[in-house]
Amino acid sequence: MNRATRTGLIGACTVTLGLGGLGAYALTHGRTRTSAATLVTPTVESSTPPPADEAQRFAHTFLDDWAAGSARYPGAAADTDAPDRARRALHAYRDGLKLRSLMFSDVAASGPDPQHTNGIRVTFTATAHLTVDTWSYPGALDVVQDDHGHQTVRWSASVLYPSLQDGQSLHLGPVAPSASAVRALARDGETELTGARFPSLTAIVRTIGQNAVATAKGRSGSGVMVADAAGATAATVKVFKKPTAPSVRTTIDAGLQAAAEQAVHDSHLGGKPTGVVALDRRDGHIRALAHTGPDGDIAINAAKAPGSTMKIITSAALIDRAGMAPDSTAPCDKTQAASGEVFHNEADVPANPRATLLQAFAESCNTAFVKEGFDHLVHHGNDASDLHDEARDVFGFGSWSIGGGVQTSDPSVPADPTGGDKAAQFIGQGQVTASPLVMASVAATVRDGAFHQPVILPGQRQTPAPRQMSSTTASYLQRMMRAVATGGTAGPRLGSLPGVGAKTGTAEEGTGTNGWLTAYGDDLAVASLVEGGTSGVDSAGYVVRDLLTAR
Repeated sequence: MNRATRTGLIGACTVTLGLGGLGAYALTHGRTRTSAATLVTPTVESSTPPPADEAQRFAHTFLDDWAAGSARYPGAAADTDAPDRARRALHAYRDGLKLRSLMFSDVAASGPDPQHTNGIRVTFTATAHLTVDTWSYPGALDVVQDDHGHQTVRWSASVLYPSLQDGQSLHLGPVAPSASAVRALARDGETELTGARFPSLTAIVRTIGQNAVATAKGRSGSGVMVADAAGATAATVKVFKKPTAPSVRTTIDAGLQAAAEQAVHDSHLGGKPTGVVALDRRDGHIRALAHTGPDGDIAINAAKAPGSTMKIITSAALIDRAGMAPDSTAPCDKTQAASGEVFHNEADVPANPRATLLQAFAESCNTAFVKEGFDHLVHHGNDASDLHDEARDVFGFGSWSIGGGVQTSDPSVPADPTGGDKAAQFIGQGQVTASPLVMASVAATVRDGAFHQPVILPGQRQTPAPRQMSSTTASYLQRMMRAVATGGTAGPRLGSLPGVGAKTGTAEEGTGTNGWLTAYGDDLAVASLVEGGTSGVDSAGYVVRDLLTAR
């Protein structure tokens, strides 16, 4: 029902609500009502704005009813051009803010609305007494009229609060700290990990901060938020109590991280995209990770063929499932046919028909591993799942959650490779993919004799491997990886380092190659990928050495 303009004194309108909803109400304006037929609608708005003094009095009436509480909301809503929508919005305002009382002051007509010149803009100050505090803010509304001079408030969500949009609402509640305020700390609990100091950690630190806020870590504050139609916070417009941003301790070793940041820029790499990860082999804690290049964080998110570093897992499968040992015969021929394809060695790998598994491993003989893998790990010419099962059951391949919401690429060793991939998988080609994080874990598993799922937060749950590596298999693999470091393909970079075991890899990708190297020292396991590296030892080998000798 429309209400005609009524006269009265114009001043601040002050209405106080009791806790039960309606309290004493001082009526400062009087008026009469007209029939619903005289309501102003958007289709009959006059192009001429109402007189400013009449618009101000009409706004007073609307604000008085709004301030008086829910019993008067129908009357306030009837003063708008969208009564149903306005009534619902007024109730939502009261409920969302946990409103105790509401007052309006400084009500004044400021002239035509610059954007809607047929309406008079009336400004006011709203003072909302909430359960936790008092909130005052400036507001505004437009009063328009029809061709008969009947006035109404043009309704929009901004009548409730200036920046509020249709479909949004105001809510009183906890205010979470901003993600940027969360401090990610190194394992010492003191050194802050910032992108300025450690560029490779920029995205990871941001993700950890976002995750900490999303999981409600830290002490929440309180304030007024703008929520969208789905209830999600779109903005915080008033803070009564500032939240306390949490600090999140990570597993990162600040000194080793600094070394990793330098290592991926080693002058021997020629600026090629590089990724490296260092793990504590005793517990899977990520001590450092760094990367360069345009493809994002290839240290933990690369999904690349690992090349001959995969021969660690192939060797484990041959030992566990075929009963082979380092001294078992594994002929290294120039070529080897399998699954309809012919496989070759690198040009510098000498043919040796009497080679042992250890020798083939140390020299990275592709043909030996294709032959032994196909002969012993592919059953009935079709079932080639043994390598997949070994990777999953002993080395923990699967979907890892390293903590803090940080995403990593899962390794892939298909359970049912087809065609030439049945043989190519044994030398880390075909559909086999991994990242430096994964291959560092492989080296750590060999050195420790057990899989520890990598994590970047010390309290993160670590998924165990279904089966622990046998002591015999661990001993054999350590012997073989030690041979690679001392006299094999990794010798030029790692031969002088005591107690180091390693495996190099050169993986074909398109028309080029990538260089890989994974190794372990006393406590660390390190793996590096250099995109475009022509060999593992002459690219990734420099990076791994830099980290193994960093402390």
